[in-house]
Amino acid sequence: MAGASLAASVGAVTTLAERLGYGPDDRVLIVNCDDLGSSHAANSGVYDALRSGLATSATLMVPCPWAREAAARYRGEDVGVHLTLNAEYDLYRWGPITRAPSLLDGDGGFPRTVEDVWDHADLDEVRRELRAQIERAILWGFDITHLDSHMGTLQLRPEFFDVYLDLAVEFGLPLRLSGASTEPVVGFPFRRLATEARVVFPDHFVRVTGVGSRKAIERTVTDLRPGVTELYVRPALDTPEIRALAPDWPGRVDDHHLVTFDGELRVTLQRAGAHLIGYKPLRDLQRAA
Repeated sequence: MAGASLAASVGAVTTLAERLGYGPDDRVLIVNCDDLGSSHAANSGVYDALRSGLATSATLMVPCPWAREAAARYRGEDVGVHLTLNAEYDLYRWGPITRAPSLLDGDGGFPRTVEDVWDHADLDEVRRELRAQIERAILWGFDITHLDSHMGTLQLRPEFFDVYLDLAVEFGLPLRLSGASTEPVVGFPFRRLATEARVVFPDHFVRVTGVGSRKAIERTVTDLRPGVTELYVRPALDTPEIRALAPDWPGRVDDHHLVTFDGELRVTLQRAGAHLIGYKPLRDLQRAA
């Protein structure tokens, strides 16, 4: 009987791809556009990539100056919230919508570095700020599909991850999480914690160092693993605005070209047998469960 029970339980285990209606060996890919709302150039680049290119999802930076304009241009695309506690640029600043004192640096905006947030942020203020960002996106009319964390601030410290996970449970939303191989480096079992909380997340995550995803994407799609993989880009149009505010603007412009106009990438994905999806199926799966 014990052997039969074990066999039954093993047989009942299915992969995320299977739960989404694909085969266990299928390659399912989410192409997410980060930083919607961060600038007018980003808004134009992201929506262009979603409507005319290969992008399947995006995430909104609610506290940024151009977030409201992004909401005005929204047509029901797959958009989540890019939970934001940092403003990394020296000359272009944004800050907490709750005006929480512990989330401000000397310039009156969010801190520039992740370490500064970790060292000074009050966790109650963090929780109020992030919930307010989600609620404002909902108020603006977004049908939010998922959550992720700007600069990874919420994913790399257990006390901040607790807030991240609690919000995913509260709002019934899947999460961006880094891959299983990063857990020993980060130092706590964040993927297991999310699984125990019945929060859905992709099997694989392609991390990009710096801005400009072309090399990482080309490397990934030529050897795409079975299961659900998320990769991300930061598309923006080449405008005087983006050149003035973002020292990393060439990578953003190239990301826009890659996912919107690069025919070779489209052919490579077809050859790999990739099934392109957004986060909405993951959200629906999580809420149904």
